[in-house]
Amino acid sequence: MINNLIEAEKSAKRSLRIAMFTASYAPFLGGISIGVHDRVRWLLQQGHEVFLLHPEFNHQYPKAVRSCPIPGIGELQSFPNFSSYAYPTKPLIFYKSAPEPLHYRHWSDTKLLENFQPDIVLVSEPAQMRGFCSLFLGGYGRPIGTEYGKRTGTPTISLFHTDWLAYSQYYMGISDWSLKLLSPIISRLIKQFTQAYDVNYFSSWEQLAKYKTMKAQFCDYLPYLGIDCQKFHPQNICYDPIPADNRPTLLFVGRIAPEKNVTQLLDALPLIATKIPNVHLVIVGSGPQEQEIRRRAADIGSSVTIWGESTGTEILGWFARADVLVNPSVTENFCRTNMEALASGTPVVTACAGGNVEQVVPEVNGFLSNPNDPIDLAEKVVTLIQDPTLKAKITEQARPSILKFDWSTRMKQFEAKLYQLVEAAKKPEFILK
Repeated sequence: MINNLIEAEKSAKRSLRIAMFTASYAPFLGGISIGVHDRVRWLLQQGHEVFLLHPEFNHQYPKAVRSCPIPGIGELQSFPNFSSYAYPTKPLIFYKSAPEPLHYRHWSDTKLLENFQPDIVLVSEPAQMRGFCSLFLGGYGRPIGTEYGKRTGTPTISLFHTDWLAYSQYYMGISDWSLKLLSPIISRLIKQFTQAYDVNYFSSWEQLAKYKTMKAQFCDYLPYLGIDCQKFHPQNICYDPIPADNRPTLLFVGRIAPEKNVTQLLDALPLIATKIPNVHLVIVGSGPQEQEIRRRAADIGSSVTIWGESTGTEILGWFARADVLVNPSVTENFCRTNMEALASGTPVVTACAGGNVEQVVPEVNGFLSNPNDPIDLAEKVVTLIQDPTLKAKITEQARPSILKFDWSTRMKQFEAKLYQLVEAAKKPEFILK
Protein backbone atom coordinates (compact mmCIF):
# COMPACT_ATOMS: atom_id res chain seq x y z
CA MET A 1 0.00 0.00 0.00
CA ILE A 2 2.77 2.43 0.99
CA ASN A 3 4.77 1.60 -2.16
CA ASN A 4 1.67 2.26 -4.29
CA LEU A 5 1.23 5.67 -2.67
CA ILE A 6 4.87 6.52 -3.31
CA GLU A 7 4.58 5.50 -6.95
CA ALA A 8 1.33 7.48 -7.31
CA GLU A 9 3.01 10.55 -5.85
CA LYS A 10 5.90 10.19 -8.30
CA SER A 11 3.59 9.86 -11.29
CA ALA A 12 1.61 12.93 -10.22
CA LYS A 13 4.74 15.08 -10.34
CA ARG A 14 6.06 16.29 -13.66
CA SER A 15 9.61 15.14 -14.23
CA LEU A 16 12.11 17.96 -14.72
CA ARG A 17 15.00 18.28 -17.16
CA ILE A 18 17.87 19.32 -14.92
CA ALA A 19 21.31 20.40 -16.12
CA MET A 20 23.83 20.19 -13.29
CA PHE A 21 27.35 21.61 -13.50
CA THR A 22 29.85 20.61 -10.85
CA ALA A 23 33.38 21.77 -10.15
CA SER A 24 34.28 18.43 -8.58
CA TYR A 25 33.28 14.85 -9.27
CA ALA A 26 34.72 11.33 -9.22
CA PRO A 27 37.57 10.47 -9.28
CA PHE A 28 38.30 13.78 -7.57
CA LEU A 29 37.65 12.86 -3.95
CA GLY A 30 35.86 15.26 -1.62
CA GLY A 31 32.63 16.25 0.04
CA ILE A 32 31.46 18.12 -3.07
CA SER A 33 32.01 15.08 -5.30
CA ILE A 34 30.12 12.76 -2.97
CA GLY A 35 27.31 15.27 -2.39
CA VAL A 36 26.81 15.90 -6.12
CA HIS A 37 26.74 12.18 -6.87
CA ASP A 38 24.17 11.50 -4.16
CA ARG A 39 22.06 14.44 -5.35
CA VAL A 40 22.09 13.27 -8.98
CA ARG A 41 21.23 9.68 -8.02
CA TRP A 42 18.30 10.82 -5.86
CA LEU A 43 16.90 13.05 -8.62
CA LEU A 44 17.19 10.19 -11.12
CA GLN A 45 15.36 7.88 -8.72
CA GLN A 46 12.51 10.39 -8.61
CA GLY A 47 12.19 10.17 -12.39
CA HIS A 48 13.87 13.47 -13.32
CA GLU A 49 16.14 13.68 -16.36
CA VAL A 50 19.63 14.81 -15.36
CA PHE A 51 22.45 16.05 -17.59
CA LEU A 52 25.62 16.12 -15.46
CA LEU A 53 28.52 18.27 -16.66
CA HIS A 54 31.59 17.28 -14.69
CA PRO A 55 35.38 17.76 -14.83
CA GLU A 56 37.45 15.60 -17.12
CA PHE A 57 40.22 13.46 -15.61
CA ASN A 58 43.43 13.35 -17.66
CA HIS A 59 47.16 12.52 -17.47
CA GLN A 60 48.03 15.88 -15.85
CA TYR A 61 46.67 14.77 -12.48
CA PRO A 62 48.50 12.60 -9.92
CA LYS A 63 48.02 8.85 -10.42
CA ALA A 64 46.65 8.60 -6.89
CA VAL A 65 43.55 10.55 -7.98
CA ARG A 66 42.51 7.80 -10.41
CA SER A 67 42.53 5.16 -7.67
CA CYS A 68 40.13 7.01 -5.37
CA PRO A 69 37.33 4.50 -4.64
CA ILE A 70 34.30 6.78 -4.76
CA PRO A 71 31.11 6.31 -6.82
CA GLY A 72 31.04 7.93 -10.23
CA ILE A 73 29.49 7.89 -13.68
CA GLY A 74 29.48 4.09 -13.85
CA GLU A 75 26.94 3.84 -11.04
CA LEU A 76 24.56 6.23 -12.81
CA GLN A 77 24.70 4.82 -16.34
CA SER A 78 22.01 2.26 -15.57
CA PHE A 79 19.46 5.11 -15.43
CA PRO A 80 17.94 5.77 -18.89
CA ASN A 81 17.20 9.36 -17.82
CA PHE A 82 20.90 10.16 -17.21
CA SER A 83 23.45 11.73 -19.54
CA SER A 84 26.79 13.42 -18.95
CA TYR A 85 29.59 15.47 -20.45
CA ALA A 86 33.19 15.72 -19.22
CA TYR A 87 34.41 19.26 -19.81
CA PRO A 88 38.15 19.87 -20.42
CA THR A 89 40.23 20.75 -17.36
CA LYS A 90 43.71 21.31 -15.98
CA PRO A 91 44.96 20.97 -12.38
CA LEU A 92 44.49 23.88 -10.01
CA ILE A 93 47.64 25.93 -9.46
CA PHE A 94 47.67 25.51 -5.69
CA TYR A 95 46.28 21.96 -5.49
CA LYS A 96 47.21 19.58 -8.30
CA SER A 97 44.65 16.94 -7.27
CA ALA A 98 41.70 19.24 -8.00
CA PRO A 99 40.40 20.34 -11.43
CA GLU A 100 39.66 23.70 -12.99
CA PRO A 101 37.69 24.15 -16.24
CA LEU A 102 39.54 25.38 -19.29
CA HIS A 103 38.53 28.68 -20.88
CA TYR A 104 35.26 28.86 -22.82
CA ARG A 105 37.31 29.05 -26.03
CA HIS A 106 37.77 25.29 -25.56
CA TRP A 107 34.14 24.35 -24.91
CA SER A 108 30.74 26.02 -24.76
CA ASP A 109 28.35 25.56 -21.86
CA THR A 110 25.75 27.49 -23.86
CA LYS A 111 25.88 25.09 -26.81
CA LEU A 112 25.59 22.07 -24.52
CA LEU A 113 22.56 23.56 -22.79
CA GLU A 114 20.93 24.48 -26.12
CA ASN A 115 21.14 20.80 -27.10
CA PHE A 116 19.70 19.56 -23.80
CA GLN A 117 17.08 22.32 -23.26
CA PRO A 118 16.79 22.04 -19.46
CA ASP A 119 13.96 23.31 -17.30
CA ILE A 120 16.52 24.54 -14.76
CA VAL A 121 20.29 24.88 -14.50
CA LEU A 122 22.18 24.12 -11.26
CA VAL A 123 25.80 25.12 -10.75
CA SER A 124 27.62 23.53 -7.81
CA GLU A 125 30.66 25.51 -6.66
CA PRO A 126 30.32 28.35 -9.21
CA ALA A 127 33.49 30.18 -8.12
CA GLN A 128 35.72 27.24 -8.99
CA MET A 129 33.80 26.66 -12.23
CA ARG A 130 34.62 30.17 -13.34
CA GLY A 131 38.21 30.06 -12.17
CA PHE A 132 38.15 32.43 -9.18
CA CYS A 133 40.49 30.24 -7.14
CA SER A 134 43.29 30.75 -9.68
CA LEU A 135 42.45 34.38 -10.42
CA PHE A 136 41.10 33.33 -13.84
CA LEU A 137 44.46 31.92 -14.96
CA GLY A 138 43.05 29.35 -17.34
CA GLY A 139 39.65 29.27 -15.67
CA TYR A 140 36.44 29.27 -17.64
CA GLY A 141 36.28 33.04 -17.48
CA ARG A 142 32.55 33.70 -17.37
CA PRO A 143 29.64 32.56 -15.17
CA ILE A 144 28.59 29.05 -16.12
CA GLY A 145 25.09 28.61 -17.53
CA THR A 146 23.99 32.21 -17.30
CA GLU A 147 24.32 33.08 -20.98
CA TYR A 148 21.83 30.33 -21.84
CA GLY A 149 19.57 31.30 -18.95
CA LYS A 150 19.30 34.88 -20.14
CA ARG A 151 18.58 33.84 -23.72
CA THR A 152 15.83 31.40 -22.81
CA GLY A 153 14.43 32.60 -19.47
CA THR A 154 15.56 29.35 -17.84
CA PRO A 155 16.16 29.73 -14.09
CA THR A 156 19.86 29.39 -13.28
CA ILE A 157 20.91 28.87 -9.68
CA SER A 158 24.22 28.44 -7.90
CA LEU A 159 25.00 26.25 -4.90
CA PHE A 160 27.86 27.40 -2.68
CA HIS A 161 29.78 24.56 -1.01
CA THR A 162 33.06 26.26 -0.11
CA ASP A 163 33.98 29.42 1.76
CA TRP A 164 36.40 30.78 -0.82
CA LEU A 165 37.19 33.85 1.27
CA ALA A 166 38.54 31.60 4.02
CA TYR A 167 40.34 29.35 1.53
CA SER A 168 42.11 32.33 -0.03
CA GLN A 169 43.74 33.08 3.30
CA TYR A 170 45.24 29.58 3.47
CA TYR A 171 46.33 29.15 -0.14
CA MET A 172 47.23 32.72 -1.08
CA GLY A 173 48.61 33.88 2.26
CA ILE A 174 46.06 36.67 2.72
CA SER A 175 46.09 37.83 6.33
CA ASP A 176 43.08 39.18 8.24
CA TRP A 177 44.27 42.77 7.91
CA SER A 178 44.97 42.29 4.18
CA LEU A 179 41.47 40.88 3.77
CA LYS A 180 40.02 44.00 5.39
CA LEU A 181 42.17 46.18 3.16
CA LEU A 182 41.02 44.32 0.06
CA SER A 183 37.41 44.17 1.23
CA PRO A 184 36.06 46.82 -1.20
CA ILE A 185 37.59 45.03 -4.19
CA ILE A 186 36.46 41.59 -3.01
CA SER A 187 32.95 42.89 -2.34
CA ARG A 188 32.74 44.29 -5.85
CA LEU A 189 33.81 40.95 -7.34
CA ILE A 190 31.35 38.99 -5.20
CA LYS A 191 28.53 41.38 -6.05
CA GLN A 192 29.25 41.12 -9.78
CA PHE A 193 29.61 37.36 -9.61
CA THR A 194 26.41 36.65 -7.69
CA GLN A 195 24.38 39.05 -9.85
CA ALA A 196 24.89 36.63 -12.73
CA TYR A 197 22.56 34.01 -11.18
CA ASP A 198 18.86 34.14 -10.45
CA VAL A 199 19.45 32.78 -6.95
CA ASN A 200 22.60 31.89 -5.01
CA TYR A 201 21.91 29.27 -2.35
CA PHE A 202 23.89 28.74 0.83
CA SER A 203 23.39 25.69 3.05
CA SER A 204 24.80 27.49 6.11
CA TRP A 205 23.20 30.52 7.76
CA GLU A 206 26.64 31.67 8.88
CA GLN A 207 28.09 31.58 5.37
CA LEU A 208 25.00 33.32 3.98
CA ALA A 209 25.39 36.16 6.49
CA LYS A 210 29.12 36.43 5.79
CA TYR A 211 28.68 36.77 2.04
CA LYS A 212 25.79 39.18 2.40
CA THR A 213 28.12 41.52 4.29
CA MET A 214 30.44 41.20 1.28
CA LYS A 215 27.64 42.49 -1.01
CA ALA A 216 26.54 39.12 -2.43
CA GLN A 217 23.27 39.54 -4.37
CA PHE A 218 20.13 37.38 -4.79
CA CYS A 219 21.13 35.10 -1.90
CA ASP A 220 18.99 32.71 0.08
CA TYR A 221 19.29 29.84 2.52
CA LEU A 222 18.50 26.34 1.27
CA PRO A 223 19.43 23.22 3.30
CA TYR A 224 20.56 21.13 0.33
CA LEU A 225 23.32 19.24 2.18
CA GLY A 226 22.67 16.17 4.28
CA ILE A 227 23.71 12.55 4.82
CA ASP A 228 22.16 9.09 4.73
CA CYS A 229 21.34 8.53 8.40
CA GLN A 230 20.51 4.88 7.75
CA LYS A 231 23.96 4.27 6.31
CA PHE A 232 25.78 6.13 9.09
CA HIS A 233 24.50 4.47 12.24
CA PRO A 234 25.76 3.38 15.69
CA GLN A 235 25.19 -0.24 14.70
CA ASN A 236 28.24 0.04 12.43
CA ILE A 237 30.33 -0.52 15.54
CA CYS A 238 30.37 -4.14 14.36
CA TYR A 239 32.94 -3.10 11.72
CA ASP A 240 36.34 -2.88 13.41
CA PRO A 241 39.22 -1.45 11.31
CA ILE A 242 41.77 -2.27 14.06
CA PRO A 243 40.54 -5.32 16.00
CA ALA A 244 41.35 -5.50 19.72
CA ASP A 245 42.56 -1.89 19.85
CA ASN A 246 40.75 -0.54 22.90
CA ARG A 247 42.56 2.77 23.23
CA PRO A 248 40.44 5.97 23.42
CA THR A 249 40.27 6.97 19.77
CA LEU A 250 40.20 10.47 18.34
CA LEU A 251 39.18 10.46 14.68
CA PHE A 252 39.78 12.99 11.92
CA VAL A 253 38.26 12.34 8.49
CA GLY A 254 38.88 14.69 5.59
CA ARG A 255 41.37 16.21 3.22
CA ILE A 256 44.86 16.57 4.69
CA ALA A 257 45.26 20.16 3.57
CA PRO A 258 46.13 23.55 5.12
CA GLU A 259 42.53 24.76 5.36
CA LYS A 260 41.62 21.72 7.50
CA ASN A 261 44.13 22.64 10.25
CA VAL A 262 45.29 19.02 10.61
CA THR A 263 48.62 20.20 12.06
CA GLN A 264 46.69 21.56 15.05
CA LEU A 265 45.64 18.01 15.93
CA LEU A 266 49.30 17.05 16.27
CA ASP A 267 49.87 20.16 18.38
CA ALA A 268 46.96 19.22 20.64
CA LEU A 269 47.78 15.51 20.97
CA PRO A 270 50.70 15.81 23.47
CA LEU A 271 48.48 18.00 25.68
CA ILE A 272 45.72 15.40 25.56
CA ALA A 273 48.20 12.59 26.26
CA THR A 274 49.28 14.18 29.56
CA LYS A 275 45.76 13.45 30.87
CA ILE A 276 44.91 10.42 28.70
CA PRO A 277 48.24 8.57 28.21
CA ASN A 278 46.91 5.83 25.93
CA VAL A 279 45.01 8.14 23.57
CA HIS A 280 45.10 7.24 19.87
CA LEU A 281 44.66 9.75 17.03
CA VAL A 282 43.56 8.28 13.69
CA ILE A 283 43.74 10.51 10.61
CA VAL A 284 41.70 9.22 7.67
CA GLY A 285 42.21 10.93 4.33
CA SER A 286 44.85 12.24 1.95
CA GLY A 287 45.91 15.55 0.48
CA PRO A 288 48.72 18.01 -0.21
CA GLN A 289 49.93 18.07 3.42
CA GLU A 290 50.01 14.31 3.81
CA GLN A 291 53.78 13.87 3.72
CA GLU A 292 54.32 16.66 6.25
CA ILE A 293 51.75 15.11 8.58
CA ARG A 294 53.32 11.66 8.18
CA ARG A 295 56.75 13.03 9.11
CA ARG A 296 55.38 14.71 12.21
CA ALA A 297 53.37 11.64 13.15
CA ALA A 298 56.48 9.47 12.90
CA ASP A 299 58.18 11.71 15.46
CA ILE A 300 55.25 11.34 17.85
CA GLY A 301 55.09 7.55 17.63
CA SER A 302 52.38 4.89 17.84
CA SER A 303 49.75 7.22 19.30
CA VAL A 304 49.12 8.54 15.76
CA THR A 305 47.93 6.46 12.82
CA ILE A 306 47.77 7.97 9.32
CA TRP A 307 45.26 5.58 7.78
CA GLY A 308 44.91 7.02 4.28
CA GLU A 309 41.65 6.86 2.35
CA SER A 310 38.87 4.67 3.71
CA THR A 311 35.58 3.58 2.15
CA GLY A 312 32.81 1.02 2.51
CA THR A 313 32.17 -0.67 5.82
CA GLU A 314 35.64 0.33 7.01
CA ILE A 315 34.86 4.06 7.16
CA LEU A 316 31.45 3.28 8.66
CA GLY A 317 33.29 1.39 11.38
CA TRP A 318 35.68 4.26 12.04
CA PHE A 319 32.82 6.71 12.55
CA ALA A 320 30.91 4.39 14.88
CA ARG A 321 33.88 3.13 16.92
CA ALA A 322 35.67 6.43 17.55
CA ASP A 323 35.27 8.06 20.94
CA VAL A 324 35.37 11.57 19.46
CA LEU A 325 35.54 13.10 15.99
CA VAL A 326 37.97 16.03 16.14
CA ASN A 327 37.64 18.71 13.48
CA PRO A 328 39.82 21.82 13.93
CA SER A 329 38.86 23.39 10.58
CA VAL A 330 37.60 26.98 10.64
CA THR A 331 36.68 27.01 6.93
CA GLU A 332 33.74 24.60 6.93
CA ASN A 333 30.55 25.60 5.16
CA PHE A 334 28.38 22.69 6.32
CA CYS A 335 30.69 19.83 7.25
CA ARG A 336 29.74 16.38 6.00
CA THR A 337 32.01 14.46 8.38
CA ASN A 338 30.55 16.23 11.42
CA MET A 339 27.14 14.92 10.38
CA GLU A 340 28.41 11.43 9.57
CA ALA A 341 30.02 11.11 13.01
CA LEU A 342 26.94 12.36 14.86
CA ALA A 343 24.64 10.04 12.91
CA SER A 344 26.99 7.22 13.96
CA GLY A 345 26.53 8.17 17.61
CA THR A 346 29.97 9.75 17.98
CA PRO A 347 30.41 13.14 19.73
CA VAL A 348 32.18 15.93 17.83
CA VAL A 349 34.73 18.45 19.07
CA THR A 350 35.16 21.11 16.41
CA ALA A 351 36.18 24.73 15.95
CA CYS A 352 33.58 27.38 16.76
CA ALA A 353 33.49 28.70 13.19
CA GLY A 354 31.47 28.46 9.98
CA GLY A 355 28.70 25.92 9.69
CA ASN A 356 30.12 23.90 12.61
CA VAL A 357 28.05 26.01 15.00
CA GLU A 358 24.85 24.90 13.23
CA GLN A 359 25.68 21.23 13.75
CA VAL A 360 27.34 21.01 17.17
CA VAL A 361 25.68 22.20 20.38
CA PRO A 362 28.04 22.34 23.38
CA GLU A 363 27.37 19.61 25.96
CA VAL A 364 24.50 18.28 23.82
CA ASN A 365 26.31 16.46 21.00
CA GLY A 366 29.89 17.67 21.46
CA PHE A 367 31.95 20.78 22.12
CA LEU A 368 33.00 23.89 20.21
CA SER A 369 36.61 24.97 20.74
CA ASN A 370 38.17 28.37 20.17
CA PRO A 371 39.24 28.73 16.51
CA ASN A 372 42.93 28.01 15.84
CA ASP A 373 43.52 27.13 19.48
CA PRO A 374 45.05 23.64 19.98
CA ILE A 375 45.16 24.16 23.76
CA ASP A 376 41.41 24.74 24.00
CA LEU A 377 40.77 21.89 21.55
CA ALA A 378 42.79 19.59 23.81
CA GLU A 379 40.93 20.75 26.92
CA LYS A 380 37.54 20.09 25.30
CA VAL A 381 38.58 16.57 24.26
CA VAL A 382 39.94 15.79 27.74
CA THR A 383 36.76 17.12 29.37
CA LEU A 384 34.63 14.83 27.22
CA ILE A 385 36.67 11.64 27.56
CA GLN A 386 37.54 11.94 31.26
CA ASP A 387 33.92 12.30 32.37
CA PRO A 388 32.15 8.96 31.66
CA THR A 389 28.73 10.32 32.65
CA LEU A 390 29.04 13.36 30.39
CA LYS A 391 30.41 11.27 27.53
CA ALA A 392 27.57 8.74 27.83
CA LYS A 393 24.96 11.54 27.80
CA ILE A 394 26.48 13.30 24.78
CA THR A 395 26.94 10.01 22.92
CA GLU A 396 23.27 9.15 23.46
CA GLN A 397 22.19 12.57 22.19
CA ALA A 398 24.52 12.65 19.17
CA ARG A 399 22.37 10.74 16.67
CA PRO A 400 18.99 12.35 17.51
CA SER A 401 20.61 15.78 17.12
CA ILE A 402 21.41 15.21 13.45
CA LEU A 403 18.39 13.29 12.14
CA LYS A 404 16.87 16.52 10.81
CA PHE A 405 19.73 16.55 8.30
CA ASP A 406 18.82 13.16 6.84
CA TRP A 407 19.44 13.09 3.08
CA SER A 408 15.89 12.13 2.06
CA THR A 409 14.40 15.01 4.06
CA ARG A 410 16.88 17.50 2.65
CA MET A 411 16.38 16.36 -0.93
CA LYS A 412 12.60 16.58 -0.74
CA GLN A 413 13.00 20.21 0.31
CA PHE A 414 15.49 20.71 -2.51
CA GLU A 415 13.16 19.14 -5.08
CA ALA A 416 10.26 21.32 -3.89
CA LYS A 417 12.42 24.41 -4.42
CA LEU A 418 13.27 23.30 -7.97
CA TYR A 419 9.56 22.94 -8.81
CA GLN A 420 8.89 26.37 -7.32
CA LEU A 421 11.59 28.02 -9.45
CA VAL A 422 10.53 26.26 -12.64
CA GLU A 423 6.85 27.14 -12.15
CA ALA A 424 7.71 30.77 -11.35
CA ALA A 425 9.75 31.01 -14.57
CA LYS A 426 6.65 30.15 -16.63
CA LYS A 427 4.80 33.25 -15.48
CA PRO A 428 5.04 36.34 -17.71
CA GLU A 429 5.98 38.52 -14.74
CA PHE A 430 8.76 36.11 -13.72
CA ILE A 431 11.67 38.02 -12.26
CA LEU A 432 13.54 35.99 -9.66
CA LYS A 433 15.87 38.89 -9.08
